[in-house]
Amino acid sequence: MNFSQSTRGEFAPPPLRMLARESLSFAYMRMTASFGPIAPVQQSASQRPVIVIPGFMASDTTTGRLRRSLTAAGYDARGWGLGRNWQITADLFERMETHFDDLDLDVPVTLIGWSLGGLIAREFAKYAPHRVAKVITLGSPFSGGPRANNAWRFYELIAGHKVDSPPISAVLHEKPPVPTIAFWSANDGIVAARSACGLPEESDEQIELDCTHMAYVARPEAISAIAAAVG
Repeated sequence: MNFSQSTRGEFAPPPLRMLARESLSFAYMRMTASFGPIAPVQQSASQRPVIVIPGFMASDTTTGRLRRSLTAAGYDARGWGLGRNWQITADLFERMETHFDDLDLDVPVTLIGWSLGGLIAREFAKYAPHRVAKVITLGSPFSGGPRANNAWRFYELIAGHKVDSPPISAVLHEKPPVPTIAFWSANDGIVAARSACGLPEESDEQIELDCTHMAYVARPEAISAIAAAVG
């Protein structure tokens, strides 16, 4: 599927039937993402440091299978260490930098951000590009407007601010100044495929997966593709 001719206008969120499918599989996928066994991933000798940022209302627990699989393959995979990802806050990037300092990493890291976590990863890479080697987003709605998804109303209710008026300066569609890979899926029931894929100039590479929104961090096939993108 090619979105290169899409306009910058607001993309429609996935239809309700796809959202219903996400809802029905939510508990199973959440458990699998958190506690599923290590997925088969090609071994890497790089020991590249990787930090995984969870999606909206998720925590490091929910990215457990992805991180364990990356660690087993030879990567130095860590959680973001900031608890549950409830909302964007004005001091978020400062807190992330403090966490980076605590980890005592001496080389730039690869940031993997799932959903809202991908938006945070992209914006942090603009804020502190010297700390980031690469950004990988998983079903993150960075293109076509902040309402191209089925979660924005819930986010506004929880976060207490409008999705188009966050407490930090952000131009979501602008590509970070580091290599940036966008994973997207036509079967995502939360985020519009166009929004997660974006236009060619908004990321360096766009990779399609066949999975639901929750399955980005749960299905072995998705985890294997993500690991390959880490390099």
